[in-house]
Amino acid sequence: MTFIVRQVHRHWVAVTLFFLLAITFLSLTPQASLPSVPGTDKSHHFIAYAALMFVVALRRPKYWLLIGLFFFCWSGGIEILQPYVNRYGEWLDLAANGGGLICGVILATVITWLFPQVVNEYS
Repeated sequence: MTFIVRQVHRHWVAVTLFFLLAITFLSLTPQASLPSVPGTDKSHHFIAYAALMFVVALRRPKYWLLIGLFFFCWSGGIEILQPYVNRYGEWLDLAANGGGLICGVILATVITWLFPQVVNEYS
């Protein structure tokens, strides 16, 4: 676990941008049907945004809460754009995204409590 925490601290910008671009691409690419992966559409939204926010919340740059607000607004923009790319925009998806963002912060906080020596090493 300490290896993961160290890597997140070193490469948080690249990992965050990768997650944000992947989420955006997957959300705006037209699909004939949903892929057959375990879980529901809402759980996929929740997990994706929890992972996105976890990286930022673990590193906690100066304006990390504003970055989280940006992610929430970005996800709302995606939901608005989805009907224009033959997808369904749903407000419940936005709620799942917001819940994921909050869960990402909580998980990062727990990791910070469990591994303070590793987290403080890069702060």
